[in-house]
Amino acid sequence: MPRSRFRTFISLAAALPLAVAAPAFAQDRTEHEQMARDLYRDVIAFRTAKGHTQVPELVSYLSQRLEAAGFAPGNIMATDYDSDGERTQGLIVRYPGKSRSKARPIVVLAHMDVVDARPEDWERNPFELTEDGGYLYGRGVTDNKYGVTNLVSTFIRLRQEGWTPSRDIYLAFSGDEESGMVSTRAQAKWVAENVEPGIVLNSDAGGIALASDFTPLAMRVQAAEKTFATFILTVTNPGGHSSRPRKDNAIYELADALLKVRDYTFPVQATPLTRSYFRELGKTVPGELGAAMRQFAEDPTDEEAIATLRADPAYVGTLGTTCIATMLDAGHAENALPQSAKATVNCRIFPGVGVEATEEALKQAIANDAVQFTLDTDVTESPISELRPDVRSALAKSLKKRFGNVAIIPYMESGGTDGMHYRTLGMPVVAISGVAARPEDQYAHGLNERILTESFYGGLDHWYVILKDLAG
Repeated sequence: MPRSRFRTFISLAAALPLAVAAPAFAQDRTEHEQMARDLYRDVIAFRTAKGHTQVPELVSYLSQRLEAAGFAPGNIMATDYDSDGERTQGLIVRYPGKSRSKARPIVVLAHMDVVDARPEDWERNPFELTEDGGYLYGRGVTDNKYGVTNLVSTFIRLRQEGWTPSRDIYLAFSGDEESGMVSTRAQAKWVAENVEPGIVLNSDAGGIALASDFTPLAMRVQAAEKTFATFILTVTNPGGHSSRPRKDNAIYELADALLKVRDYTFPVQATPLTRSYFRELGKTVPGELGAAMRQFAEDPTDEEAIATLRADPAYVGTLGTTCIATMLDAGHAENALPQSAKATVNCRIFPGVGVEATEEALKQAIANDAVQFTLDTDVTESPISELRPDVRSALAKSLKKRFGNVAIIPYMESGGTDGMHYRTLGMPVVAISGVAARPEDQYAHGLNERILTESFYGGLDHWYVILKDLAG
């Protein structure tokens, strides 16, 4: 269980050595850009994936950097948690506003952990920031160490300028968003009880959608999330000697069930948010895909439009619930018939559908009572958040400086983020990442995760403009 006591980092004497050599710059960069690039390099080098226990080291490093920039030790707070038997930490940093301000604080979210990456599988070391062909590579360069780097560097930049916000601003960084979300839940509760924010903004979703030719299409603002649920499917069998095979085999039976999961398609869902998203985005997306978006917005029963959208990984999750097999565990010896076979099936459930209805749909598709279902998730269903006019205005100013006039479009996230736990406690959250990316450059959680080099630099003013506008 998480410990509620906060621990403050005071000393800079234990600063971690930075073994990664500084990268060469393709062009002259400002002092802030170089500082952010160095910070990015160092943050990527921490293997903050489950099983490596490096989140506390990253918390210590970030705390030292912020203290060196002038943040008082009492405003840099870390808290310890036990996440599935592993120690992790969260980090909360307060940027004090004007003492007499009555404006409620701003809270900005990011997560420090990453999905693990095996160096032997990558073309480049995933835990060393590498620039190649106009891209920066490394685990977490988008999800979500860019958010961490951008926010921390912005806090340092504002502090060094001597800026005092009109209200308190808090960074809330979680340590296990990609696994148990224990730190997320605890931080959301602490924020609700101790901060009572007026605005909660998330760096872990949304962002600027680019066309294949790098033309900016729209700023996507995450206003809702699907429900995350994982099921363990299990088939058991008496087993036996492999020299005496039988028709009943736990592995084959599970394989048959998984093929039926693969072939099952959940019904199309068309909420006002989904239809308005496709209507607006379809105005900017060229070709068949854009036409399908507009047609779906007009008629969500149009089979041709549905087929086009479902064929695109970037949009299939927007149309309804999806479930996909992600892990397997079967057998106990190479010369024995399997006594059990297990599969992990991860579902992203459309709001309002519910976990029970999703499980029942899968059971009916499989049509085999021998396949046992176990829910392996603490399920959180969160409401839709509204994009406030003041946040929209601040976001528009950031976009104007960077791209000119760009459409701002709220949407529902197919994945899940820390924001869901803040929403369930009554705090509206919108996610407005500064990343600009094409669909073909989306490699989060996969091999060779990358970000456009110019997207990294171009987004460094993103939070600077937004925070100054909302708390200026």
